[in-house]
Amino acid sequence: MRKTTLTLLLAFFSLCMQAQNDKRTRVELKTTMGEIIIELFNETPLHRDNFIKQVRKGTYNGVLWHRVINNFLIQTGDRLSKKAKSGTLLGDGDEKPEDWIPAEFRTPLYFHQRGMLNAAREGDETNPEKKSSSTQFTIITGKTYDDEQLDHTQKRLDIWTDGTTKLTDKMRETYKTIGGAPHLDGSYTVFGRVVKGMDIVDMIQKVETDRNDRPLKDVKIKKAKILD
Repeated sequence: MRKTTLTLLLAFFSLCMQAQNDKRTRVELKTTMGEIIIELFNETPLHRDNFIKQVRKGTYNGVLWHRVINNFLIQTGDRLSKKAKSGTLLGDGDEKPEDWIPAEFRTPLYFHQRGMLNAAREGDETNPEKKSSSTQFTIITGKTYDDEQLDHTQKRLDIWTDGTTKLTDKMRETYKTIGGAPHLDGSYTVFGRVVKGMDIVDMIQKVETDRNDRPLKDVKIKKAKILD
């Protein structure tokens, strides 16, 4: 009887620990156009912990959505955007290479379907390890693809990722029905997703922009806070 009780207790604690490990941190982004709630993936712990750190530091309070491309993505996190004058080219930020976060590619578990967060980064010429920016990130809006377009994308991925990234049947079906940006797979780290407020993301992606994809009328994150 005592052995059975002990077994049940161990099983209970094991389930509790598993539930704790499965719990995902959620962050609320209060923007000038509405609220967006995101959750961070535990499978990308370096990016998760860094994002939490940046939120707690207030990094995102007051930053602009400085790069907005309809049917592709919206980007933010450049600390220099907080006091940027209208028309100023943004995106270079104030980071140093030692600030960058090592890549955490989790394809095919997580990929660039609509609603995913990915980390922005410098190009391969200066960043061959594809490390991520410690502050700048995007939310993917994307578009849908047909089989011919996905076949063409796969050929490009074979070149860009040295054949390490393959579009699975599940990924292809998602890109055909939900949409996203498959050409980014294997090159940028996906570390979270929008769980509420994609309508706000869609509103932001449709604003009028200049030739550098910066909104003509500033759209900013007023405050970012951790919900749980």
